Amino acid sequence: MNASVSLHPDIDHGIKPTDPHFHGGTLHCKCAHDQVVVKVDAQSAYNHACGCTQCWKPEGAKFSLVAVVPREAVSVVEHGEKLEILDPSAAIQRHACRECGAHMFGRIEDKGHPFYGLDFIHTELSNEAGWCEPQFAAFVSSLIEGGTDPAQMETIRARLHELGLEPYDCLSPALMDLIATHVAKEKGVLGTA
Repeated sequence: MNASVSLHPDIDHGIKPTDPHFHGGTLHCKCAHDQVVVKVDAQSAYNHACGCTQCWKPEGAKFSLVAVVPREAVSVVEHGEKLEILDPSAAIQRHACRECGAHMFGRIEDKGHPFYGLDFIHTELSNEAGWCEPQFAAFVSSLIEGGTDPAQMETIRARLHELGLEPYDCLSPALMDLIATHVAKEKGVLGTA
C-alpha cells in the first residue's frame, strides 16, 4: 500500500462520495479577512486530480482538484475587487485572489473552444460537502515538470490506482471524446444534432 504518498489533502485519506442531492455551494479564498466568495449554483462534474503546472494547488500538494460547472452557475458575491486574471492570453483565464493566490474559477472566453460554457472550480475551497467526487487523474506526467522526481512516478500512479483514480497523461476518455466531437462538428465531419 502506498498511503504514505501524499497527493492532495482531500484524497490522501480516501475520497468522499458525491451527494446526489447536492446542488452547489460557495467557494472561499484562503485570506483570513475579506475573503473572495464565489457562489456556484450547480453540482460540479468531471472532478479530477490534475498534475499540470497551471492549476492552483494547496501548499505541499502534488495535484490540484479541479471540476467544471456551467458558466452561468458561477457568480462572484463578495470581494470581487481582489480578483485578477493571471494570464489573459491563456485558454483558461484563471481568476485568482491577488492576496492569497487561490484560483477561484477559470473561464474560457473563446466561443470556439470545446469547453466554452464551462467554468473550472476547486471544490476544496468550499465548506459544503457533497460536490462531485474526483473520478480520475489528468496530466500525471506533468508532475515532473513541476519538480517531482521521475523515480517517484510509479509509486504515485500506484497510489492513484489504490484510490480508484485512473491516471492519464491527458484528460479522461470521456473528456477527450467531447473535444474530438466538438472538432469533428466544426469540420463538418459530424452533424450538429
